[in-house]
Order: sequence, then C-alpha cells, then structure tokens
Amino acid sequence: MVKKYERIKQNIQEKILSEVYQVNDKLPTESEMMKVYDVSRFTVRRAIDELEKDNYVYRIQGAGIFVNDWKSKPKTQIQHKTIGLISTHIANYIFPNIITGIDNYLSNYGYSILITDTQNSPEKERRSLTNLLNNNLSGIIIEPTKSARNDYNKGIYDNIKSMGIPMLSINAVYDDLDIPYLIMDDVKTGELATNYLISKGHKQIVGIFKVDDKQGIDRMNGFIKAYQEQPELLNMGDIMMFQTEENIDNLFKKLHMMLTRSNDVPTAIVCYNDQLAIQVIKFAKEIGLSVPQDISIIGVDDYRFSNYINPRLTTIRHPQEKMGLDAGKMMIDLINKQEVTSKVYEPEIIERDSVLPLASKEIIEKES
Repeated sequence: MVKKYERIKQNIQEKILSEVYQVNDKLPTESEMMKVYDVSRFTVRRAIDELEKDNYVYRIQGAGIFVNDWKSKPKTQIQHKTIGLISTHIANYIFPNIITGIDNYLSNYGYSILITDTQNSPEKERRSLTNLLNNNLSGIIIEPTKSARNDYNKGIYDNIKSMGIPMLSINAVYDDLDIPYLIMDDVKTGELATNYLISKGHKQIVGIFKVDDKQGIDRMNGFIKAYQEQPELLNMGDIMMFQTEENIDNLFKKLHMMLTRSNDVPTAIVCYNDQLAIQVIKFAKEIGLSVPQDISIIGVDDYRFSNYINPRLTTIRHPQEKMGLDAGKMMIDLINKQEVTSKVYEPEIIERDSVLPLASKEIIEKES
C-alpha cells in the first residue's frame, strides 16, 4: 500500500515533470497542502523532505518551498541495468509475446525490465513515467497511450529526453515526440485486409475501428483507401468507430442493425484487431448468423487463440516477439550511442476459415 507521504511526493513530482510547476515556481504552503491532501503537517514535511533530497525542490526560510532546477542535478551512476517498459496492457492479448521478445534480448546483455501498465489511460501513463524515473533507468520503451489524441504527457517526455535517457516507441508513436519507433504499416494493413475481402467478391463491407489509438485510425484510412481505389464500390463500404472507454454493447447494437436491415446487408467485416473479431464472431452466432456462410470476418494481429476458435480466424500477422527482439536490440544500440533506424513491419495475410468467397456463399444459398 502506498504511504500518504509517498502519494504526495509522487503527485508533486508529476506536476514538476509535466511542468505544471516550473523551475523557481513557489509551491503551495504546508498548510495549503495539508488541506489539499487531507494529511498532517508531519506527512507533508516528510514528502517535501524526500523531494528536496532528490533535488526537485528547495526551501527558503520564511519564504516557502520552490521548484529546483532539477534537470541540472548530478546524474546518479547507474547501479542496476534496468529498462522501463510502458505498455497499454500487460497480461493479455499479444502483449506477453512482445514483452517476452524484449526480455529475451535485453537479458543477454544483463538488463532486466521494469514493466508498468497504463490500461490506455493518460493519467496512468503519467504516474507510470514518474514511478519509472525513480528507478534510475538505463532507457524506456513506450507503447503510447491513446496515440491518436494529443500527447497529454509531452512535457514529461521532453524532460526525459533532456535528461539523456534513451527512449523508443512500439506499436505507435506520438507525432510530436521525435524518438525511434517500431510499428506495423497500419495503413497498408487496413488496405490489405479490405482488398483481400474485395478479391473474394465482397463489396458491402463494414470496417470497425478503434479511433483513440493511431493504429485504428491508420487501419481505417487503409480501409478507405482500398475503396477509393475501386470507384465503382466507393459507396458500398460502412465504417463503425469506437473508443477505449466506450460500452461495447453500444457497438454491437449498431452492428445488429446493420446485419439485420432489409437491404444493403454487409457480407464481410474488417475488425480493428483479433480480440474484436473474436467478439464479433460470437455476436454473429448469437443473432443466428453463420461465419463465414452468412458473414465473413477478418482480424488483425494473429492472436494465439485465433487459430483455435471456430471458425479459425483469417487475420493479418503482427510481428509480436520479433518486434520485442528488435526493440531490445534498438535499445541496446541507443544505450551504446549507436545510430538506429525506425522499423516498419509489412503486413501479411494469414488465411484460415472465417472468410468465404462470395461466389461460394451464393452456391451454398442456391443448394440450400
């Protein structure tokens, strides 16, 4: 359990790192902090003592507490070879494979990883960054949080860069943060998935995309691009969008209306990722549709369970452990001050059973 003084220290440190409080700004008085944090004077003083010891604040007798020039504090010699890893999720989906790749590479060089999970929340990302910086890191690997939106924590990232801590980004990259990255070509991914369905005779296709992550925006743009290249089909595609906090039931209510309308019924669906595709397959079955006989479905990521559901999911492969290994190598190169080049992975279709050529569907319908 986090102690009260640690919570106060972390909150003030977050505000300093994100430049809510800037160098030489005067902090609230001890009495004001006691009211804000609902703690004793002793607790406030202990938190300030810790911040002063770490060179984040200084006191002037009779004048108050001020933000120190913390960026110029002496660099502590690294005692432990530790890399911070910020992931939007840790324990499920494709993330364990990515983490395994990173750890497998870094461990060969004596590094360990300290992992934190943001649950795609900018506030949790800010806390994660602050906590990681208290661990004397050699570098940080970041999976951006809500990457399609403004970088809420740009001030902290800029300050980390100024401290000389190497950083790289996986799966997405903040537009205004100039660091190396490893990502899929998500525009091409969305385009490839859509063109694959079109090549199978499907014209009325629904694309379902998560739009607070850049991957979703790019995959949606690839979906649109595929239709733009087929002008005769341009008005036949539909798009559904959702965000991290959105109630998934609302999404499926809209999808139900599409799949049961009297005309222009979709014959195929492009899903943002396999996790969503598996849910869509389950939903289609619940409303009496067969996959792929009534509706074809394609996902993205080649999630390990995608090959074991019924029907086995056609998908686009995410490099997963390969990306992790490459991220580990890039981090070692950055630490050794070697030149690195960002990496973009090409999409690859994994054909299984959840997509049926439209001609085959029509034959089945005639025979039935």
